[in-house]
Amino acid sequence: MTSSGNTGKTKRTVERKFAIKNSVGRIVIISILLLLQIGLLVFGSLFLFSKFPLMIYVMYGLGLLFVVGLNAIDHTNDIKLVWIIIIMSFPIVGIILYILFHYSPAMHVMKKKNKNSDNFMLENLKLDEGYSKALLEEDPHQHSMFRYLNDCAHYPFYSQTDTKFYGNAKDCYEAMIEDIKDAKEFIFLEYHAIENKESFAPLHEQLVEKAKVGVDVRVIYDDIGSFVFVNSDFKKMLESEGIKCCIFNPMSPVFNVFMNNRDHRKICVIDGKIAYTGGFNIANEYFNITKPYGEWCDTGLRIEGPAAKNFTVMFMTMWELYDDTMDEEDRKLFESDITPCGETGFVAPYADSPLDDELTGENVYISILYNSQKYCWFTTPYLVISENMRRAISLASKRGVDVRIVTPGIPDKVTVNKLTKSYYSSLIADGCKIFEFTPGFLHAKMCISDDQTAVVGTINLDFRSLFHHFEDAVLMYKTGCIPEIKKCFDGIILRSEDVTERFSRKPNLFIRMGRTILRLVAPML
Repeated sequence: MTSSGNTGKTKRTVERKFAIKNSVGRIVIISILLLLQIGLLVFGSLFLFSKFPLMIYVMYGLGLLFVVGLNAIDHTNDIKLVWIIIIMSFPIVGIILYILFHYSPAMHVMKKKNKNSDNFMLENLKLDEGYSKALLEEDPHQHSMFRYLNDCAHYPFYSQTDTKFYGNAKDCYEAMIEDIKDAKEFIFLEYHAIENKESFAPLHEQLVEKAKVGVDVRVIYDDIGSFVFVNSDFKKMLESEGIKCCIFNPMSPVFNVFMNNRDHRKICVIDGKIAYTGGFNIANEYFNITKPYGEWCDTGLRIEGPAAKNFTVMFMTMWELYDDTMDEEDRKLFESDITPCGETGFVAPYADSPLDDELTGENVYISILYNSQKYCWFTTPYLVISENMRRAISLASKRGVDVRIVTPGIPDKVTVNKLTKSYYSSLIADGCKIFEFTPGFLHAKMCISDDQTAVVGTINLDFRSLFHHFEDAVLMYKTGCIPEIKKCFDGIILRSEDVTERFSRKPNLFIRMGRTILRLVAPML
């Protein structure tokens, strides 16, 4: 029996290594093909210029017209600057890339589908005006922020929803699996990365058991987010076990700018009554089973009650982007009544999408900074921010608000960490304090202000999260878990190094030049 068990374990290990090898091979091949396409575009431009010298003046003139038109469009200034430099330096390549990024057929199709999803949200998510009136009477400033999420992002807010915060990702994950054991109708999982290893095993076991007894089990995972963890056989395996599966935005060898927009969300919905989110994916490193970057620090949030409906709709709108065959059985998922819970406070689960013009994630963070009176603290693995976000942080600091940002002590991406550090000195100069989590990699994405407002979710303080990715988070005001979030922040800061003084001094000229170049391309990273 032992020999058989060891043989099985060895076989699984070999299979996992083979899956990773296949995945790496796939992305290498696709990357080479994409680079070849870009190379052909560049060399084609140079060939035209050599054959028709006058064309260079025509293209620079056309590039100038593009730049003038670009200046009139409501893009973020940071992103405009990058495109202006690209177009004026390489007119043909820049103009073609700009058109592909903003008017590609793939992006057009996705935006059209997203518009249908917005209509679906409007049909299924309605604000209870009783909640709105209660919050308006309690705090008009907070009400305006929550009302923004309802009116502009189409995610209403709720009261009578229980919240529980987990300062340790492993504890949150174990609680999620326990709740899944009691699922009766459906289980929806949406994760940026899933690794078919030890961490996934207990969840996988429960998903299979539930699918066998008729529970509607669905899984969405991001193709690039999971490429080193699983291959296409993973989807086949889940479907063979009765689990519906969707791979978000599969990698393609044909140049497609939509590949830049990834599903970074982490969502679990159980029967529409309980939902989980947070910073962690379903992979070994998130639970410190492996430690490639020292101690991995992540957090999670459980909500139970009416606000869970927002997460059900978030998942279904994403599912519809790839499977628009919603039937009557699917629509029944939104008809069941959700029992209100006893907790006071206000909860607004929300999502952010690159397919609309609303910068929801950034706007919520900026609003919290503007409303803060005493303190506003953030944890983020990456600090690569727009000028609007930088000014909001600086203004809050100048108003006397205690603004603190905690980043990793051991980075997972060296270049991005150098870029993160490039923002330290200007923020510190305006009064912001910077800490680095000494034990390892801080992956939690949180914000807390004045002991009454908090955000927990997937949204980093970087361009990828705030502009390019699909994200989710929960905005909370005076909920029962906020003291626990504050306690978690205190613990993280206690284990972090205050680097404010060290980075208050200007680096030498060469370092500043390097950081300037990195920050120039930051909006596209």
